[in-house]
Parts: sequence; C-alpha cells; structure tokens
Amino acid sequence: MLGGDHSITYPVMRAFRGHLTGLTIVHLDAHGDLYDEFEGDRFSHACPFARIMEEGLASRLLQIGIRTLTAHQREQAKKFGVEIYDATRWAEAPLESVTAPLYLSLDIDVLDPAYAPGVSHPEPGGLSTREVLSLIHRLPCAVSGADIVEYNPTNDVRDLTARVAAKMIKEVVAR
Repeated sequence: MLGGDHSITYPVMRAFRGHLTGLTIVHLDAHGDLYDEFEGDRFSHACPFARIMEEGLASRLLQIGIRTLTAHQREQAKKFGVEIYDATRWAEAPLESVTAPLYLSLDIDVLDPAYAPGVSHPEPGGLSTREVLSLIHRLPCAVSGADIVEYNPTNDVRDLTARVAAKMIKEVVAR
C-alpha cells in the first residue's frame, strides 16, 4: 500500500486476517501510533497499532525509530507487548528473530526532517536514509506485505522526500 496517512494500516491488517497466522509487524516511525483514541477518533492515524493489537491481527509488533511516546502510549505498549527501539537504539532491534509472515509498515517521518521534510508531523532526531535502508536490508525473511505512508508533497522541498520515498518503495519491493 502506498500513500495516505497511517490510518490505512489497520484496514489492510483486517484484510490479511485469516490469511496469515503468526504475523509480525516491523513498524518504522517517529510515533508509536498506539493511542486508544486521538482527538475523539479511534481510527485516527495515531491509533492503528492499538486497533491491530487489540484485535490480535498481529502476533508481534516491533517499533523502530520512535521518538515521541506519551505515558498513555507507553501503557498501551506494555499492555500489548510491543517491542520499542527508539531512534537512539534502532540498530539494536532484533530483526534476526523475525520470522515469516512479515509485514513492514514504513512511515516516512521515521527519517530525520533533514532527509525527508515532506511529512505532516516532522520530528527532529530521526534516522538517516542509509539507516532505514540498512533496516530494510536486515529483514531476514520475505515481506508478505508493506505500506509506505505519511508523505505530504505540500511540505516537500525540491521533491527530496518524494525521491527518498521512491527509493524506499524500490527497496521494499526488491525484498
């Protein structure tokens, strides 16, 4: 899946229900997207992984690159057994323990705004393009499905983020 905000991930995971058992999600993002509700909306772009985990649509959720978590999201992560590797610990993520089936959810704002300014919710201190590519290349099994989300062309500079997103798409498809 390409484009849109992170609210698209939940319906995609619902479509996989019954087709993939023991699904692991590797989620690359600046934000945990684990709110029970955000601004009164349980299906907001800030909530998809809460819905996914509460419905048992994934057996395992690894979040990498996270740099903003509220106390509520920390509680949600604990409740759902989410494994979080923030932007300072991205290289420690135990990707070698990931088994198929694997779903990759890549929010472009996992990247530092210097590499990808064309996002709606930029968070300084993110990963470099090379670091994200390294994570993609470290995935030890085939990718059963993926989404690349949160590109916002109205905030892009000289199509920099569009080019980075295109590179990410190419690399994920090559997996």
